[in-house]
Amino acid sequence: MGLFSKPGTAAPPPTTIDYVEEQTGGRYASDAEKVMEGSQVENSVQTPNHRVNPEAEKAVVRKLDWRVPPLVVTLNARIAGMTKDLKLQGNRYQWLLTIFYISYIIFEFQAIMWKIVPPHVWASFTVLSWGLIATLQSTTQSWSGEMACRFFLGASEAGFGPGIPYLLSFFYLRHELGFRIGIFLSAAPLATTFAGALAYGITSGHSKLANWRLLFLVEGLPTILMAPVAFFFLPDSPDKAKFLNEEEKLIAKARGVRQVGDTNRIGGVVWKDVAAALLDAKCWFTAFMYFSCNVSFSSLPVFLPTILNDMGFDAIDSQGLSAPPFFFSFLVTILSTYIADRIQQRGYMLMFLSCVGGIGYILLATCKTLGVRYFGVFLAAAGVFPCIANILPWVLSKACFHVWVGPGSFANRKLTIDNQGSDTRRGIGIVILNVIGQCGPLLGTNIFPKSEGPRYVKGQSICAAFIFFNGLLAFGLRRMLVWENKKLDEKYGSRVAPTVSRTGDQTGKESAVAEENYGPTFRYIL
Repeated sequence: MGLFSKPGTAAPPPTTIDYVEEQTGGRYASDAEKVMEGSQVENSVQTPNHRVNPEAEKAVVRKLDWRVPPLVVTLNARIAGMTKDLKLQGNRYQWLLTIFYISYIIFEFQAIMWKIVPPHVWASFTVLSWGLIATLQSTTQSWSGEMACRFFLGASEAGFGPGIPYLLSFFYLRHELGFRIGIFLSAAPLATTFAGALAYGITSGHSKLANWRLLFLVEGLPTILMAPVAFFFLPDSPDKAKFLNEEEKLIAKARGVRQVGDTNRIGGVVWKDVAAALLDAKCWFTAFMYFSCNVSFSSLPVFLPTILNDMGFDAIDSQGLSAPPFFFSFLVTILSTYIADRIQQRGYMLMFLSCVGGIGYILLATCKTLGVRYFGVFLAAAGVFPCIANILPWVLSKACFHVWVGPGSFANRKLTIDNQGSDTRRGIGIVILNVIGQCGPLLGTNIFPKSEGPRYVKGQSICAAFIFFNGLLAFGLRRMLVWENKKLDEKYGSRVAPTVSRTGDQTGKESAVAEENYGPTFRYIL
């Protein structure tokens, strides 16, 4: 099987199927015909190479696509009348926005809980908590009570949303990940597209409840019902998915080994990896990129109807006109993450999107013509939301560790790989990203005071500056990664750095163990 080399030579890297056969106690080895050419897992008798059947692997990924992203998407304006009922005078409404982000930042550490606690348990807990607190908002009788609810709502949301991209990295290889994260995050602009119409439909009746209380009930109660769905249907990992058969689970195991060197990725963190992540400059680059985007990301959906209203449109038209820009942003989010996955160039994509968003904000800040300003809204939305969706997979694709695969038994090699703790570092990268990045809304939700309408020149200018700064950071990070890749080429040789092996690759190339960990075959995605 190629596990040992000749005396005096280094052992070749083990293959994914070698690992799975040993870890499964040879369960699949006796079924010889199933591991020959044309079967689910191929083992050529002419060569020591082993690979997963490309068509079978694509079938497994399709099954994951139909079940995991839709489930997590399903789990993810000033409210009509609330200002009057709760006596929200002065800056009290802004404080309701701000207190949410304060608790969101404080409890961001919960992103790593997706690795410590089985994901189906953690997801159901956070979804249930969010639903209960959102429902309780409808019962508040004072501003202080609503502030308390918003604080705990931020804490529960911090346990769910920021960790979903990290969870998806357990299911998908890094060249597949961006598009799936894009699908998850595209739910935000898509929901915003219909939020105004939905809110209008809910509050246009003559309920005995105040309209804003009814909205909170509509948000909270269905979410509570989704908690048992998450508990029973969200798999903890691909090889534990109930919708995969035994051979498909073997393929899922092989993909996990190919990705990080192991299939058991839940159950604790490696603390030295936490320190290493905190000292990694690349994590801080992406964190401040996220901060820059969030200044605009947090303010645009909240204040866009107000901005449109100040342009001269009435309240209903303002809600309606805010929908097309967000729907366009939804489409760009999916398309940009798909293209970035295909070409493996996230830096260039982020620089382009930052320029698009920045130009949009410049038009909003400098122009007075309504048509031009409305076009600027399209550009701003098409730049900000897709930037977020492209930053997150970049974090998960670069936060990796050195891997050394030495001679000896496969068990010894596995131990070497396990001790690298790359999943821990990826998780801490997500925590750093969100702790720094979610400070952006603290600024973004306070730069559009009503006294500066209808043009809000200062707020639009601040958003433009930060989105351009995001593009500058993307340029700097890309240059750093180019330099890192050159160092890896010098150390290991450029010929051992093949392009990312893609799902369904028909070349017959053997997949090494832990190819997404930092080592001879790893190169950063630019």
